[in-house]
Amino acid sequence: MNEQSVPPSLLSLAIDATLFNLHNISDLSFLPDHILIDLFLRTLKAGKLTERILKLFVATGKEEILSMIQALNIQLVLTPVLPTRCSEKF
Repeated sequence: MNEQSVPPSLLSLAIDATLFNLHNISDLSFLPDHILIDLFLRTLKAGKLTERILKLFVATGKEEILSMIQALNIQLVLTPVLPTRCSEKF
């Protein structure tokens, strides 16, 4: 039997579904490390790594993810916040 006739695993299908719906997810920290890493790599491969999704991965605090982000030199774009004068007394 060749590789193309082997059906995908349930785990693989679940990760693909998560990737497809990543924009609706607000927390990834509950995922086991190996699944989170696979999801991150598939996100990169699919070209779906946006600032919001990158923040989701960073927020997990998982060392492997943070190391991969650093190794790939992926950086968050920090939007500067202009100071306001609302709190100053005139």
